[in-house]
Amino acid sequence: MAGKPLEGMRVLLIEDEAMIALLIEDLLGEIGASVAKTATSVGEAATIVGEATALDMAIVDVNLHGQSTFALADMLFERGIPFVFATGYAADGMPERFSGVPVLQKPFELEQLERALLAAKQKR
Repeated sequence: MAGKPLEGMRVLLIEDEAMIALLIEDLLGEIGASVAKTATSVGEAATIVGEATALDMAIVDVNLHGQSTFALADMLFERGIPFVFATGYAADGMPERFSGVPVLQKPFELEQLERALLAAKQKR
C-alpha cells in the first residue's frame, strides 16, 4: 500500500461487539487512522455525536444490541461527518436515504475498510 491517505483521521467507532471493535481499531491503525471514541450503545453514540468536535469519520454498526442505528446515521449526516455502515446482514435492507453510504459486509478485510472510508470521505 503506497502512502496512507487516511493518515491522522479520527474515527468514531459505533460497534457493540468488543472483539470486532478491537479488530477494526487494529485495521484503522494499519491505514493511518485512529479510533477517537468507541460507542457500544445507541444512547452512548448519540451523546458522542451530539457533542463531538474532533471526529473526521465514523463506522456505524447497523444494529446495536437489537436497536437500529439509522437515527445515529441521520445525526452524522446532519453534522457533515462522513460515515460507513458495517453490518453482518444484507446491504439491500438499507433505507433509500442512505443509498450513497458505503456498506461494509462483516467480516471485512483491510482493503475493503480503506476503500469504504475513502469513498465516504470523498462524498463530503
